[in-house]
Amino acid sequence: MSPENISLQDSDALLVVDPQNDFCPGGALPIPQGDQVIPVLNTWIRAALSRRIPVYCSRDFHPREHPSFWEQGGPWPQHCLQDTWGAGFHPDLEVPEQAHLVTKGVRFDMDQNSVFQETGLTSRLERDGTKRLVVMGLALDVCVRASVLDGLNSGFEVRVILDGCRAVTEESGREAIREMEEAGAICSSGAST
Repeated sequence: MSPENISLQDSDALLVVDPQNDFCPGGALPIPQGDQVIPVLNTWIRAALSRRIPVYCSRDFHPREHPSFWEQGGPWPQHCLQDTWGAGFHPDLEVPEQAHLVTKGVRFDMDQNSVFQETGLTSRLERDGTKRLVVMGLALDVCVRASVLDGLNSGFEVRVILDGCRAVTEESGREAIREMEEAGAICSSGAST
């Protein structure tokens, strides 16, 4: 897939969800083949930059006693601790200087799987005149799913690039795709709309 073949519109925003070290092989909470999305994300980032489409990169940035961790009764092992290697973006990800970073999962009293949950992102996108979100990242069945559903509920069109996503499990990935499509998202694997 080359950047020239990627279909983006003037009112789009590219949303890259949590391409972090802890979600890739070698990390604390590795998504199977999570690192394989990085070349796809880079291609879309380059295409967005060439068309002056804004790029948003989200990250989990958890405090040590985050409620999503096993030790606090949550569903996940400790991951993406603030200011650690695991919370960093994958080293091969080409994060542009002008990218907007969305930091989530910082609260002590709740998780924030969605990039929209108490981050102010909806207001920012509306101010920029965004109509459609092009979304990809990790994990398809957790933070991508939550972000897509919230994006739709906020009134945006949403397109999910499945080549740029990986799920915790195949089964929950299929369920997430079904749920997102039923809510109105367009899920596709390739470059054209």
